[in-house]
Amino acid sequence: MGKLKTYQEQLQEIVEKGINAAEEQQKKLSAKPFEYAEKLENEAREYSVKTLRTRYNGYSESLFEQLRSLNTRFGSFAADLVAKLEKEAAEGASEVSEAAESVKKTAQAKKPAAKKPAAKKPAAKKTTTTTASA
Repeated sequence: MGKLKTYQEQLQEIVEKGINAAEEQQKKLSAKPFEYAEKLENEAREYSVKTLRTRYNGYSESLFEQLRSLNTRFGSFAADLVAKLEKEAAEGASEVSEAAESVKKTAQAKKPAAKKPAAKKPAAKKTTTTTASA
């Protein structure tokens, strides 16, 4: 069951790396339009573009933080599930062991006791009588 925990942790790391990579790419891509807008905008309207960028970046950060939170919750759920599976496996192994011990004891109790060999009586000596014939 330790392998399940390792797989769960590896999966979480992969998801975390994916989220980070997506966030980085999204920031790079989203920066371009704002850079162009800032270049084109005159001084009077500069404040509105900066406000828009600030809000957009705030929403983006919020989105990625929520994804990270979801990943953490998923990891917690997976860890609970792995722990439950490990506990059930351990209990199952214990029950199997107890059942095997019970079967062994029952088999020993039903086994007939070995019979002791009966004491042998010494064989009676044969006496031969010879009759003389004349």
